[in-house]
Amino acid sequence: MAVDLNTAGPAVNGIWPNTTADVQPRTVPRNDARIYRIVVIGLLALAILTPVGLIVYQSFLNGAFFNASSSLSLESYQYILTDPSFYDALWTTTLLAFGMVIVAVPLGGGLAFLLTRTDIKGKRLLEILVLVPMFISSVVLAFGYTVSVGPSGFISLLLRDTLGFVPWNLYSITGIIIIAGLSHVPNVYLYISAAMRNLPSDLEEAARTTGAGIWRVSLDVTLPMVLPAIIFSAALNLLLGFEMFGIPLVLGDPNGIMVLTTYTYKLTTLFGVPTCQLMAAVAMVLILITLPLVYFQRRLLRNSRRYAALGGKGARVTPLKLGRKGQIIALSLIGLWLFVSVVLPIAGIVLRAFVNAWGEGVDLFDQLTLANFHRLTEVPSLVRGIINTILLSAIGGALAVGIYLLIGLAGHRNRGMSNTVLDYLVLLPRALPGLVIGLAFFWVFLFIPFLTPLRPTLVSLFVAYVIVGLSYGLRLLQGTLLQVSPELEEAARTTGASVGRTWRDVVIPIVRPGLPGAWALIMIIFLREYATGVYLMSAGTEVIGSLMVSLLQTGAMDMIAALAFISIILTAVGLTLALRLGVRIHD
Repeated sequence: MAVDLNTAGPAVNGIWPNTTADVQPRTVPRNDARIYRIVVIGLLALAILTPVGLIVYQSFLNGAFFNASSSLSLESYQYILTDPSFYDALWTTTLLAFGMVIVAVPLGGGLAFLLTRTDIKGKRLLEILVLVPMFISSVVLAFGYTVSVGPSGFISLLLRDTLGFVPWNLYSITGIIIIAGLSHVPNVYLYISAAMRNLPSDLEEAARTTGAGIWRVSLDVTLPMVLPAIIFSAALNLLLGFEMFGIPLVLGDPNGIMVLTTYTYKLTTLFGVPTCQLMAAVAMVLILITLPLVYFQRRLLRNSRRYAALGGKGARVTPLKLGRKGQIIALSLIGLWLFVSVVLPIAGIVLRAFVNAWGEGVDLFDQLTLANFHRLTEVPSLVRGIINTILLSAIGGALAVGIYLLIGLAGHRNRGMSNTVLDYLVLLPRALPGLVIGLAFFWVFLFIPFLTPLRPTLVSLFVAYVIVGLSYGLRLLQGTLLQVSPELEEAARTTGASVGRTWRDVVIPIVRPGLPGAWALIMIIFLREYATGVYLMSAGTEVIGSLMVSLLQTGAMDMIAALAFISIILTAVGLTLALRLGVRIHD
């Protein structure tokens, strides 16, 4: 059984459709099912609400929660609301979020149209390449752009020698918006392409017979039919813009540009000691901004099917003919986007990882070396970071799939109030940036005595990763569960089998072939995660992404380049494995 990104739902960082609402038959719940659901929802609520509650509590204290002298106060809110840097960060974050929408949505929609509604050549390969930025950590992508088109980047130096100047400034709010928007085009592409694949081509063909060109057809016919998916993808990018950390940190820090997440990160040592109350107050502001966006997304998903009257499984889909000239133009546009979004950052990382130095007048061929990787192996924390990343993604990803399956069974064939509660619990972590979730769990492992010994272990990171990937993982497993025919479960129930026995003997064996593909996707999510481990990182719990964030403060470009290269290799292995295990990104 293959895992299909189009049926399980799109976007690694996105909100997944409420697939449980599509079930037609409904089995009568028994007491064992009710008890199971209550237990699962209770444990999930404890795991999610405890860190969120601790953030709320900490924000209303005048000191760290573990300090006995701390008392209830509004001082933290008073400080940030009178701090000009906070408003600068809030304004920059807003510009970034809306700028990402302006950049990503038209590009993602255009790519979706070309790859799903036309006869463009090389479609299968292009669909894989288009998704590559989605699977790479944003801090890795940002570093790649720094090396390739930054002030001293390879391409920048080449243009300076040729033109006498560099026609862009990567370390600016405009540069940050463009890079962030380009990196999130795949998220838009997945949602809109999924909607376009279900559209019949009758209206488009009718428009073509009247003499309308392909671009006119796309604007006047296709666009209105996929408008709900476009609106949803715009809301998703708006949410992700408010949560972004890696790209603003790498590209904004050199020029003092801050967003709310990097502002929170800077508060860590603002007064020479951890300012937990200030970080919690900023986290509360982020929650107040992003939670309504998450709720709005859920409403969009619930109402999206009312616009599907023109589509259907039986609809005839005939690709629009581009013609020879159209093929050249379309392939050139996609090739340009791939060059800017994929080739530039990855080539920059690969080249930087294998040279000692670069700059004006430096012959790169004379600087080729493996010394960067040799020095990396001499630092125990970096070696541990690589090993921990592999362990967390491979073993942790497998365990996470099991956890998500258990949670998914709690909502399987359930359309009652408990499923609504489960949905909202799953959505809550989506409203929190990974940086904030990591900070919250750092406090949880400090606050709860029996968890304290686990803080300097990979268990703390694993728990945080599971919560960060909860929305994605659960919706993915729910999509897999819904491939089980309801009649099979009904047949088992009529023989007297309990709900648990039905799940064990019928549901799980049927979905088991799809679990390896789900594991591969979760593994990639864990591989690219970096912000969650920033505060949880300690001796023994290092991971590649968090190490790169810490090394940015020291300027150790050689080490960062080597780690980024290893991260890309691991991601490529994970993506290849996912494809071989049956994950499909196209019909």
